[in-house]
Amino acid sequence: MVALLLCSALVFLLAALAHAESVIVPGAAWTDTYGNVIQAHGGGILKVGNTYYWHGEDKTTNSAEFRAVSCYSSTDLVNWERNADALTPQSGTMISTSNIVERPKVLYNSNNKEYVMWFHSDSSNYGAAMVGVAIASSPCGPYSYKGSWQPLGAQSRDMGVFQDDDGTAYLLYASDNNQNFKISRMDSNYYNVTTQVNVLNGATLEAPGIVKRNGAYYLFASHTSGWAPNPNKWFRASSLSGNWTSQEDIAPENTRTYYSQNNFDLPLGSNAIYMGDRWRPSLLGSSRYIWLPLSWSSGSPQLVWVDVWSVNLAAGTYSAASGTTYEAESGTLGGNATILSDSSYSGGKAVGYLGNGGTVTFDNVQGNGKGQWVSLYYGNGDSSYRNVTVSVNGGAAALVDQPDTGGGHVILSVPVKLNLKSGSNTITLGSGQSNYAGDLDKIIVYNVG
Repeated sequence: MVALLLCSALVFLLAALAHAESVIVPGAAWTDTYGNVIQAHGGGILKVGNTYYWHGEDKTTNSAEFRAVSCYSSTDLVNWERNADALTPQSGTMISTSNIVERPKVLYNSNNKEYVMWFHSDSSNYGAAMVGVAIASSPCGPYSYKGSWQPLGAQSRDMGVFQDDDGTAYLLYASDNNQNFKISRMDSNYYNVTTQVNVLNGATLEAPGIVKRNGAYYLFASHTSGWAPNPNKWFRASSLSGNWTSQEDIAPENTRTYYSQNNFDLPLGSNAIYMGDRWRPSLLGSSRYIWLPLSWSSGSPQLVWVDVWSVNLAAGTYSAASGTTYEAESGTLGGNATILSDSSYSGGKAVGYLGNGGTVTFDNVQGNGKGQWVSLYYGNGDSSYRNVTVSVNGGAAALVDQPDTGGGHVILSVPVKLNLKSGSNTITLGSGQSNYAGDLDKIIVYNVG
């Protein structure tokens, strides 16, 4: 029996090592230490000691209705282990499998030595517009459901929470048919709210988060556009009950926050980490996570787009991985593929009409033989996703999704992990697909996998 247990432990250790990651790759299909796709959408991060806990929505079934609030743990924000579910459905309540449980956020109440989960609690048609609360004695629970209600008698839909330096906690929520955004103070137990401390009338904000920096409060939120992305905003105030500055973009407006929606903002040294969701309503379980550095280097908070990056938690810093760029127009074109000219492309050129017979092949792409991240920069002026096939050295093709970029002059990137042999390789895009892919600007091959 002992030998069997040791063998099982060794198998788990080897599996964990096989899935160990060292970098954050926005838009990739992130997997946990068991190799399963992480299901923690609309979630929040809680730090306990040196461990981070990520609570989020399990959308495995691709349904908006409640399946579970998952709980993952990590010491580096990169490698995540899935634990037992924190909150599961209860029939006959507002957290049954026919109800909505979204945006779970957990706070630790040091007075009660208790973990308190807040979430958007709703009916399947989003008509109830409530908050829900559950409590536990450990970060992953299981959590005991206390109930759902409308805070201070008013609607609450998309929501977040904020805990100030003195331990006072606040609910941040879209209210009054999403027209007004409210901040209300919680009671000492974090079980309910007692006082509305601020309201941004007519703000139409949702998906909120707050970071406190140098004594000032920064509010991050999106506007309301259903599942579709929009340009997320930031506001500043000297106190939560004070006046907020006029809204400003956290990313170039036409990128629609790099096709993502704010969800949680985690302080990191003098900056923060923006933790957003790239929602895919027809396949909610395949919605991706867009985590990016949120930098104040310009004096105001701005997202820094990086394809592949790492974080030094001890130093409170981040660093972008380096890569080699291969311009699409320098590749070998096949079929109907055509050179396009536009100032929005790197070097003013790109390759269009990929797929449906059109291909582009990059020769002499240098690989390390260990697996590498490759970013595909493209434009997709459609109102829906496209995709593109990618094959290495004539091998089987991987299919990479390309969300719409909001217009033909907007360029975004999507990642794919490729097994490049050490030395020279060929990478071909567009072969074997009957549909048209996005217009390809360039690819960047990173030396990390």
